[in-house]
Amino acid sequence: MRLLFLGDVMGRSGRTAVHEGLAALRTAWRADFCIVNGENATNGAGLSPDHAKLLFDAGADVVTLGDHAFDQKDMLQFCESERRIIRPLNYSKAAPGRGARVFDAPGGRRVLVAQVLGQVFMKRPFDDPFSAIEPVLKAAPLGAQVQASLVDMHCEATSEKMGMGHFCDGKASVVVGTHTHVPTADAMILPGGTAYLTDAGMCGDYHSVIGMDPEEPLRRFVTGMSKGRFTPASGAGTLSGIFVETDDATGKAVRVAMVREGGVLEPARP
Repeated sequence: MRLLFLGDVMGRSGRTAVHEGLAALRTAWRADFCIVNGENATNGAGLSPDHAKLLFDAGADVVTLGDHAFDQKDMLQFCESERRIIRPLNYSKAAPGRGARVFDAPGGRRVLVAQVLGQVFMKRPFDDPFSAIEPVLKAAPLGAQVQASLVDMHCEATSEKMGMGHFCDGKASVVVGTHTHVPTADAMILPGGTAYLTDAGMCGDYHSVIGMDPEEPLRRFVTGMSKGRFTPASGAGTLSGIFVETDDATGKAVRVAMVREGGVLEPARP
């Protein structure tokens, strides 16, 4: 199976890049299933139902969220009715929606998509992501219940993301990090057959400070004072993520490649 994952969609720039570019990439790369992290698609803070629908219309099969999952209050109700939205598994036991779900893919195949939040350097404490993901993967073994599975590890620390990669090695097809908005260069297949990337980066304008117009972040760095809210940068967006090909019989990854398309970053394609 050919899986395409795109990192955090950031504001209008990211939405436009996905809307204008995703369908063509899916066709060119013959992607069977596409997951998009929509964490910051609405003004850099959460995801609105309207913008979720835009991502689905653009070609996303599933949209994952993150620590800003419910910044847009309409998402509290929307994620209960829209099964293609995946919020963090370990966010809160009272949170609406689901943190993991099995989806149908072409050819009668099935794909598990799950998301967990890390704990290190995050602003609020979340439940342990390792104990949260373990029973989910055990209930959907590769090559049996599902033909592929992807875990979106949404957190700050690269070490925690790498820990999750090794923890899931051989039990998930893909572990990919999100949240920091900066793509890392360590796409690889771990010894047990799991494709791994520490961070997929963002879909958005990279002439920015992690997706925000530089003026206000720079003011705060230089003076220690704020004058206004952060505003998403509005230049040309780059689609950033990971492409993975798996063996249907085992669910293990057989090929992995970084994705960077459009905008100002050096292109990277499967």
